[in-house]
Amino acid sequence: MKAAYLDMIRMIERLHRQCLELVKAEIEREGIRDLNNVQALIIFNIGEGEVTVGELTQRGYYLGSNVSYNVKKLVENGYLVQERSPHDRRSTHVRVSDRGMAIFKHLDKLFEKHASDMQETGLSADELNSAGDTLSRLLRYWSAPEHFSARG
Repeated sequence: MKAAYLDMIRMIERLHRQCLELVKAEIEREGIRDLNNVQALIIFNIGEGEVTVGELTQRGYYLGSNVSYNVKKLVENGYLVQERSPHDRRSTHVRVSDRGMAIFKHLDKLFEKHASDMQETGLSADELNSAGDTLSRLLRYWSAPEHFSARG
């Protein structure tokens, strides 16, 4: 069981890195130089909504990155619009600008193509759902407070 558990951890890390590489290659292919792969995923995950910087941090999509720094750069480069909350002046909300929406739509098409290609190569929605269920259960296990100590 331990070997399978450690293999799963390694695979999760490799999958995340590979996804970042795919996004990096796509933004480079488009000639975009003022945006990195993590920033592109932030744009994609905000999409057509509006979130606080805290919500982005809590979602935890951006391993090894400083979300506040990336949001600042995205605002400076015109990909995001940042506004103070009218109800809580300490909180700021971000949404995707028109420039950022072009990136969102481009990545959405890329991921749609990936999903289509997967079906053509025999990887089914059921298999992805099953893998997702397993990863969700692993996340719930890791999120339990008793697992934050080796003594538990």
